[in-house]
Amino acid sequence: MSYVIPAPVQASVPVLGSADRFPVHRIYCVGRNYAEHAKEMGFTGREPPFFFMKPADAVLPVSAGETGSMPYPSLTKDLHHEIELVVAIGKGGRNIAAADARQHIWGYAVGLDMTRRDLQGEMKKQGRPWCIGKGFDAGAPIGPITPAAQAGDVERAAIWLQVNGADRQRSTVDQLIWNIAETIEHLSAAWELQPGDLIFTGTPEGVGAVVRGDVLEGGIDGLGRLRVALV
Repeated sequence: MSYVIPAPVQASVPVLGSADRFPVHRIYCVGRNYAEHAKEMGFTGREPPFFFMKPADAVLPVSAGETGSMPYPSLTKDLHHEIELVVAIGKGGRNIAAADARQHIWGYAVGLDMTRRDLQGEMKKQGRPWCIGKGFDAGAPIGPITPAAQAGDVERAAIWLQVNGADRQRSTVDQLIWNIAETIEHLSAAWELQPGDLIFTGTPEGVGAVVRGDVLEGGIDGLGRLRVALV
């Protein structure tokens, strides 16, 4: 098969301990999925989960032990960090029951859902889609994917983020409002999940602004660390 223009490069993420890479199909994100973060954003309660998406090539893959360079995005003066557990789907499906969700997980990673908060907020005020606040170039930094069998007890793991060495976010994955299996159940009812999909599962409280020159370092127990410098 030939194309009328060059085909885009396949977005991919490194795999821990391997030269192989994980090809990215879609990036799904869960909004307000930690109770304390929901409160700091002005919401309470266990509302039904909602989802938004980022382009597959928004990933900024960072290999183990390296520091990724993220260009400060255009149009914003209020860029926020959101540390998240990322679930990598290895087996697709539709209407996946929560009890069967683990069969579909290939592995896990540490990710950052970077957000142009001022643009997102302005779109919300106008009742317009806020893709511009979430779906921008390099807006999804992510560390290596750890295969599920090597990841340990992810669902109870500590999750944290520091900016320039100072704590910003610190919680545990068991504080998710909708846990990993429930999220997959809800998500697969709306879209048929495919191998290569990434699910950013939500961020704990403590989100805040970062500027050029800041170094963000976050981690999840059992999954290593993600380090990114804003340039």
